[in-house]
Amino acid sequence: MVGWLSVAVHGVAIMGVFVLVAQILAWNSWPRREPRAAELPPISVLKPLFREGPRLYECLRSFCSQDYPVYEVVFGVQDPEDPAIRIVRRLQAEFPDRALTLVIDPTRHGGNAKVGNLANLMSHVRYDILVLADADILVGADYLQCLAGPVQDPKVGIVTCLYRGAPFGRVWDRIGALFIQDWFAPQVLLAKTLGSSDFAFGATIALRRQTLTAVGGFEALAAQLADDYQLGARARALGLCTVLSSYLVETVVDEPRFADLAAHQLRWLRTIRLINPWGYFFSGVTFGLPIAVGAALIADQGFMWGLAFLAMILRLVLHSEASRRLGVRRRFGLVPLADALLCGLWVVGLLGRKVSWGGAVLAVGNDGSIKANRE
Repeated sequence: MVGWLSVAVHGVAIMGVFVLVAQILAWNSWPRREPRAAELPPISVLKPLFREGPRLYECLRSFCSQDYPVYEVVFGVQDPEDPAIRIVRRLQAEFPDRALTLVIDPTRHGGNAKVGNLANLMSHVRYDILVLADADILVGADYLQCLAGPVQDPKVGIVTCLYRGAPFGRVWDRIGALFIQDWFAPQVLLAKTLGSSDFAFGATIALRRQTLTAVGGFEALAAQLADDYQLGARARALGLCTVLSSYLVETVVDEPRFADLAAHQLRWLRTIRLINPWGYFFSGVTFGLPIAVGAALIADQGFMWGLAFLAMILRLVLHSEASRRLGVRRRFGLVPLADALLCGLWVVGLLGRKVSWGGAVLAVGNDGSIKANRE
């Protein structure tokens, strides 16, 4: 092997092993549960809806049964024939004493339909503490209590939550959940350990109304595909900090086919690459196991095969630790397949600008803005 190529292969493989160790240790940065806030101010929960996804009733019901003194849930759809309306009506009948509002408003504000939906809700929102959460999120009854404390701090821009996957029984659902718990979550915690707070997740964003107004409202985000990331970035640009809550939420993982899984992950990966190309490029080193095995196949040396074996052990330890911390079932047999698939999708994500979302194909600009939309 050419000298410089051998050095590069060895260096990348060793770096991948070090990153695996760092990701295992980063779980120690998982925040402790915040104490209950001294004051529990009224909260408005905003739920933009689009069609009837899997377990939608269960997800929305978890927001309607909060152990919290005063709050409202404002649901929004843009199509008067949207089947999600039936679920909201059912919840309104089930919780007659809860402030549950349904807004049907077809007004468009930009290429991002979810953000446009949120913008339509604001004229119906009563309170100044806002909680945004995607439709496929499941939470416990103490969810709002845990968010109420940090979001009242005037130095805080947004509060966001880490999440775990709640898969169905299919193999692609389970692999999609593994992507979340074994790649996404450790990266977030490693970044947090290294002092970064450049994140905000659609699973939960809590903020004050004045913060939203200061960043230009939802209308300022309506052309952005990564609206959650942009909301966090614009709040930080105001000098406000991002808090990663100790509260863990669940997201329903529904990937019936490999094509569905690939489209979902490529939307996420390409969006990250376009808004943070260098960060995306260097995230490739987080695929410690595929890198080590690939390097061993290229170099075919005893040292490299030993490194690949070490990477496998560390990868399984990372999976075990992530499963323990997130409270999910360990699936050791799926780890090599999940790593190989996600690494391959990461490579595909290096190219192209188009993503599939909600039945549409979107072209994304360098700043994460939506440039085209066609069915």
